[in-house]
Order: sequence, then structure tokens, then C-alpha cells
Amino acid sequence: MSDREDWNSNIIQEFRTNEGKVGGPFDGAPLLLLHTTGARSGEERISPMMYLADGDRLVVFASKGGAPTNPDWYHNLVANPEVEIEVGTERRKVRARVAEGEEHDQLYAEQSRRYPQFAKYQEGTDRTIPVVILEAV
Repeated sequence: MSDREDWNSNIIQEFRTNEGKVGGPFDGAPLLLLHTTGARSGEERISPMMYLADGDRLVVFASKGGAPTNPDWYHNLVANPEVEIEVGTERRKVRARVAEGEEHDQLYAEQSRRYPQFAKYQEGTDRTIPVVILEAV
């Protein structure tokens, strides 16, 4: 198991033990667990991530800490947009859609306003960080 997988496993365990609450770098932040299907492997993957509530929708950001490439979960989501999420103690099915244009810009700006590290992530990379909208099925 890689360090990243081990770190994710610890966050997932803490999330489930504490009804969706996690400390450390996520202390007080809205966090969900995204269940995707591997685009190549077909295996289930679970990724903890911060989200932005936008009405009935939840929005996630493929920031990967400002890395030059998109995270694996993003590629899995694009290949298989029907996914499940865990928020608090609830698990639900959602459909993922990549935001474009003004919708993308407004949502990313709002997340950056609430959590300034997201502005730093975008400044640290040449790619446009994807914004993904999760809508109830």
C-alpha cells in the first residue's frame, strides 16, 4: 500500500467513525467520500475530498494540491459518471458533470474565497483545475 493509499484509508476510517467529521487538515471542512470505478481496472476506489454545497448539488474540485496532472479519481469519474458518495452517515447515488465556462469560474472562485488554498492550487499549476458537479440521480 502506498503512503497516499494509507493516508486515504486513515481519513476514510476517521470519517466513518465520526459520522463524517475528520480532524487534521480537514478539521471543520465539509468532506465527502467519493466512490468511483477505476477506468482501467474496474475496481472500486474511494477518495476523501472537500466539497462545496451549491443548492441541491455538491461540487468537488480536481485540485490534486496544484499538481501538473489531474487526480486519478477525476479520470475515473469522466469514464464512469454514475457514482456514489458518502456525506456524514448518508450514502447516495449521484451523477457527475464537469462544469465549463462561467459556471466553472464562479464555483471555483467561491471555493477559493472560502478556502484560500484552492486559489494557491490554481496558481501553482498550468492546467485549469476541473470543477465537478455531483447531482442526485
